[in-house]
Amino acid sequence: MAAKLSPIINPKELMQLSNSAEIILIDARAGANAAQNYQNEHLKGARYIDLNKDLATVETDPANGGRHPLPSLEKFSAVLSKTGITPESHIIIYDDKNGSNAAARFWWMIRAVGHEKVQVLNGGLSAAIESGYPISSETEIFEAADHYPVSNWKLHTAAIDEVEKARNNAQNTVIDVRDKNRFDGLTEPLDLIAGHIPGAINVPFSENLDTDGFYQSPQLLKEKYSRIIGDKKAEDIIVHCGSGVTACHTLLAMDYAGIPIPKLYVGSWSEWSRNDREMATKQTE
Repeated sequence: MAAKLSPIINPKELMQLSNSAEIILIDARAGANAAQNYQNEHLKGARYIDLNKDLATVETDPANGGRHPLPSLEKFSAVLSKTGITPESHIIIYDDKNGSNAAARFWWMIRAVGHEKVQVLNGGLSAAIESGYPISSETEIFEAADHYPVSNWKLHTAAIDEVEKARNNAQNTVIDVRDKNRFDGLTEPLDLIAGHIPGAINVPFSENLDTDGFYQSPQLLKEKYSRIIGDKKAEDIIVHCGSGVTACHTLLAMDYAGIPIPKLYVGSWSEWSRNDREMATKQTE
């Protein structure tokens, strides 16, 4: 039996694959200027995936599913097909936020439809450039693939009512990966109300990284998350963030550490804080 592919690939390993026709390299940078930044400069051969258009179905009211609800399976299948991805593709994804933005979200989504041969680039775009990976501003030409078959989301998610029950249940752990100031309610740059879900614990995603912006070793990550979750099963752990994107960075870290992937609360704080649910800050707890 072949060894399980690591969900993280280092720049030097990517360099060894730079001339391989078997990999599909994905640029998953997000933000207002992401598409233009991709056109200006990207890793040679990379194809662009848009967080809002391809990896979410953005609703007018984030109270219904948060700021980045999952797209339908049919839409996601079409995204994979138009990007040239087949069930046999070896996909490598990068962004410019150490994997914490849409790279991890895309990793989670494609794993969630059963695709195993997918990795996130450790250190992201800048690390690849520093390692000598060629860059380009040319339009990448590739063929769309046949329909990518999907049937269901195979990784587990939690809806808002399940989170409500879990936060009051000692058998569950709800993990908020936002930075401490947002969790404490001291600042909120994206959503309407600052604070956190009462009963949740704060484990910032940034702690998955070392001082150089690379993922901590699998051993260190396993020690850390084993202390946090104890002997609880993956289905009893719920991970969230602001809108279900950055939470995937921690799910990726757990998978890298060899820990079963917990549930993702896709709606996250952006949904919870808009639904008259109980909320807390550092001052109120």
